[in-house]
Amino acid sequence: MRRERVVVLALDGVYPFELGIPSRILGAADGRYEVLTCSVDGRPVRTNADFGVTVEHGPEALATADTVVIAPVAPDRLTGEVPGDILAALALIRPGTRIVSICTGAFVLAAAGLLDGRRATTHWQVADRFRRMFPRVDLDPDVLFVDDHPFLTSAGAASGVDICLHLVRKDHGSRLANSVARRCVVPPFRDGGQAQYIEQPVPEQGAASTAATRAWALERLGEPLTLADLSGHARMSQRTFARRFHDEVGLSPGRWLIQQRVARARHLLESSDLTVDQIAGRVGFATGASLRQHLNAAIGVSPQAYRRTFQTAR
Repeated sequence: MRRERVVVLALDGVYPFELGIPSRILGAADGRYEVLTCSVDGRPVRTNADFGVTVEHGPEALATADTVVIAPVAPDRLTGEVPGDILAALALIRPGTRIVSICTGAFVLAAAGLLDGRRATTHWQVADRFRRMFPRVDLDPDVLFVDDHPFLTSAGAASGVDICLHLVRKDHGSRLANSVARRCVVPPFRDGGQAQYIEQPVPEQGAASTAATRAWALERLGEPLTLADLSGHARMSQRTFARRFHDEVGLSPGRWLIQQRVARARHLLESSDLTVDQIAGRVGFATGASLRQHLNAAIGVSPQAYRRTFQTAR
């Protein structure tokens, strides 16, 4: 079995937690990945904490990578230009190599012109700054990660876990990704997007949660659920329910339902031999055409292409 080589680029000012995510998550994937860490000159790297890190490799490791991960740096180091030593290191990456950024690592890729015309994300706190600096990038600050192959970008901190699990799922299927998640004691897939983590006013004391209704809806995805159905189960007015739901999840109830239906459809495409029309019916899409439309909007591929990928992975 050939191991995929993943090389993580550590820059001065790197966040130590995010720097360690690829090694921790991908390293739990039953030997499928070899994770190396390098710097632009092979020397120790200053972190944004009160310690530095010593790396074993210089930039030449990037030329051997199947996947490169750009670890994030402190926001005070973000500029619209890439220093010459970083550009020289990036130039060593072979054409077609998969490149992943965590959090503010997207600034490095955008400043190098690699994200022009592409969809991407970064931490919500620096989204406005990113838009001003890189108007040619289609930034979506509401999601946890974006896969615009061969470039993948993720939001802040723990979304580095999400995107590494996505790599495992994409490369080797959901069974291994779920196993890795259990070993690392993290959820295999997080609901919602970044918006749920943006600072919100504290809800009034005693305010009812929509969590029970979300659990109820997940058991009935095949049914034509409406806002009236959801708010009725929660015993709230539709307006109150929609507002509270968005405050808790970061998405409207309708968008959340679509996201859950797509996630369930992906699982069935990976793990069953049901037809596309059968899967559409089970997850609450009226037709196979509707499933195709929503799956393509979510991840940019057709059900058939998605199934081929994961059948190969299985």
